Amino acid sequence: MQTVAHGFQPRDFIGGHVALDFTNTVTARDTIPRDWLDGYSRLLEWARMAEVIDPRTTARLAAAADDAPRDAAAALGRARKAREALHDVCTALVDKKTASTSALGELEGAWKRAADRARLTAHDGRLHLEPDAQSSGLDLPLDLVVLAAVDLLGELDTGRTRVCRGHDCGWLFIDTSKSGRRVWCDMGTCGNTAKSRRFARAGKRRRAAR
Repeated sequence: MQTVAHGFQPRDFIGGHVALDFTNTVTARDTIPRDWLDGYSRLLEWARMAEVIDPRTTARLAAAADDAPRDAAAALGRARKAREALHDVCTALVDKKTASTSALGELEGAWKRAADRARLTAHDGRLHLEPDAQSSGLDLPLDLVVLAAVDLLGELDTGRTRVCRGHDCGWLFIDTSKSGRRVWCDMGTCGNTAKSRRFARAGKRRRAAR
């Protein structure tokens, strides 16, 4: 998989859930996948924009990463592995297929590590596992995402969770439209691109017919 530098923008967060937005840090899964997490600082940038961590925590983790670059690189590697496992499990569920043992094992391992470092809290009428920032250390962004991901996948609405049909995309998203027929991650990007491609093909057929 090719790794490229990418500054995250609000338009990159269209999944409808932080776990899906995390899988979408790889784009073009249907063609030549490109990994946007080109360093631990980029993971922190994504986590901050996803509102997984606050500015103070972001700064603290950035300083810790500067002090221990090898540990930061290892944490990034764990995040990437868990992300790919999460993507594979989610797409298997959406396609009504059995998820691979390796993907389930990787996701389970990440969840267990996060759960071991978490504490049980009660608010909003529910029990929650919340990571302890000190115990999680540089893995805090991953721990937060993985715990949220397992909650999502346990009750995943597979009828509303989709893989974008756009070319050079493959992002996951939850269809919240009233009709429930959305097929593009975003109409302004993949949807318009698909329409342009259809118009171009139609024009070629008309010219060929003449």
